[in-house]
Amino acid sequence: MKKKGVLHNRLHVLRAEHKLSQGDLAKKVGVSRQTISSLESNRYNPSLILAFELARVLETNIGEIFTYEHEGS
Repeated sequence: MKKKGVLHNRLHVLRAEHKLSQGDLAKKVGVSRQTISSLESNRYNPSLILAFELARVLETNIGEIFTYEHEGS
């Protein structure tokens, strides 16, 4: 059986540093506000394209937004 992990993010912190509401960020990356909310609460994992778009808008790299923790680590 494959082991699973958890994807964590700092999206809320970075969004606040850029003074963006969830709605503002959602418009800039082409998703709904609910998607941003779900990302921030770890209920949804982004596509790779969305992760790159978030990094572009937040002027950082994906690794500064998302971290992966392997189960059992």
